[in-house]
Amino acid sequence: HLNLLTEAKKHCDYLIVAVTTDKEVYRVKNKNPIIPFEERIKIVEAIKWVDKVVPEENVDKLISWKKYKFDVIFKGDDWKGTEKWNNYEQQFKKFGVDVIYFPYTKHISSTKLRNKLNVGT
Repeated sequence: HLNLLTEAKKHCDYLIVAVTTDKEVYRVKNKNPIIPFEERIKIVEAIKWVDKVVPEENVDKLISWKKYKFDVIFKGDDWKGTEKWNNYEQQFKKFGVDVIYFPYTKHISSTKLRNKLNVGT
């Protein structure tokens, strides 16, 4: 995520980062985060490129847009071309929001980290 945030700041004046709540992570992935929400918020707030950190209580990006009215959204390119993000692109186009994809960092994976640490849900 740090690589994505670094690149994102190069493409915007004001970078808002949504950190998914523990409850929403569990709802979507059926896993508890290794690092609790409050600590993840503090970590992201400490990153110099981040201007504002907000809780993401629902991973639906259109809900976030309705609240924050951003004009660009950034995502890893592993999502590019998926049905979900093709739909987002169509919806965001109506609102004048650009979707910018950044190269996925293939050698970094929270799933691989969990497996190495032998951390369950």
